[in-house]
Amino acid sequence: MTVTIVGSQLGDEGKGRVVDLYGADADVVARYQGGDNAGHTVVHGGEEYKLSLVPSGVVRGTVGVLGNGCVVNPETLFSEIDALRERGMDPDVRVAERAHVIMPYHRVLDGIEETEKEDLAAGTTGRGIGPTYEDKAGRRGVRIGDLLDETVLRERLEYVVPQKRALYEDVFGGDADHPDLDGAFDIEAMFEHARAFGERLADEDMAVDCGSFLADHVTGDENVMLEGAQGTSLDIDHGVYPYVTSSNPTSGGAATGTGLGPTVVGGDGSEVVGVVKAYLSRVGTGPLPTELGHVEGQTPDDGGDTSADAEELATYIRDEGGEYGTVTGRPRRVGWLDMPMLRHAARANGFTGLAVNHLDVLAGLDTVKVGHAYEFRGEETPTMPATTEKWGECEAVFREFDGWADPDWSAVAEEGYDAIPENARTYLAYVAEELDAPVYAVGVGPDRDETVVVEQPW
Repeated sequence: MTVTIVGSQLGDEGKGRVVDLYGADADVVARYQGGDNAGHTVVHGGEEYKLSLVPSGVVRGTVGVLGNGCVVNPETLFSEIDALRERGMDPDVRVAERAHVIMPYHRVLDGIEETEKEDLAAGTTGRGIGPTYEDKAGRRGVRIGDLLDETVLRERLEYVVPQKRALYEDVFGGDADHPDLDGAFDIEAMFEHARAFGERLADEDMAVDCGSFLADHVTGDENVMLEGAQGTSLDIDHGVYPYVTSSNPTSGGAATGTGLGPTVVGGDGSEVVGVVKAYLSRVGTGPLPTELGHVEGQTPDDGGDTSADAEELATYIRDEGGEYGTVTGRPRRVGWLDMPMLRHAARANGFTGLAVNHLDVLAGLDTVKVGHAYEFRGEETPTMPATTEKWGECEAVFREFDGWADPDWSAVAEEGYDAIPENARTYLAYVAEELDAPVYAVGVGPDRDETVVVEQPW
């Protein structure tokens, strides 16, 4: 069977810990989109593992697969594998031959193009993700399978590198031969760069036909977990465009990004678990109707609650929740839970269950608010508008809940769901009812063991 893990908000919901939590019963964990802009942090036994590309399940010793929907920076891939080996692990990682490769020229162009976009800047990590997906759509990309065939690799590079050189020089006015670029716009340098990674992929037998590989495991009655990066509102089709990522984090992306059919991903016996942070956070600009405080360079000039109390509360939540980007280190914007956003996510993904993280961060507050609906042009609406411009006009209609005490959360995790403070259970029941999906797990601390497991999706 398959279990798909999807972020329900704007990323940073704690998907990595949920993959790790349920990973003990998974035989394979496959990433189906994104690249090394997707930071996952897994904590176990006091040990912290920060992964930006390798699937989170490798900490459990499961086979990890990067699907064809991913874009792969081979330098990051092998760096993370080598780091895990140095810590005593032996990660088994496979890469789809159809996955596209992030080349050095993608990373060079990424930062420049983001600067040129100005007001449309989506908060890129500068790692070449967007330009690689652009080349994929433009049919000029380099794929993992190409790295294994020197003749094809050279043909691809002879076609695309001169285009990138012209873009860098003629459009952006750069010096394509500058030594600091390490040959990013030189065909021969890029050929040698990519060929070396192709040799290692071949030596370690890492490249696979992803769809066939995963289908063999599913038909063999094994458990396959499909891991998304970012979150639903960052989906390029269903998110707050243009402040989005370049791929499909929603559950539909799990089918196209792996080669498994939609009836396998979403059919009888499969599960789609939506990961919800008990409040809202994000890195990047764009509207955020329930935002508390103001983050310079990210919150729009007319956005956020900038009252002294709201600023203090935002700082408290950010510090308690460790709300700083895993990859970038940037402070995240924070706000109350946004229910219209979650209703949109539930519809787009078809959640069968929920994992709610960071419940402990809100402990000790007298009152916890939820953006229950929006007021849009004088009318109340329960879900997100289709355009970001309309979303920016929305004001949150809040519902208040009584706060809950700050117990020994480790003891709560051991005792189970009924040990969660009553007011917090009321909050969780509200979320489950609004999204028409039961709560499968509740995260009450950073460690794997600090999770209240209500139900196993397997």
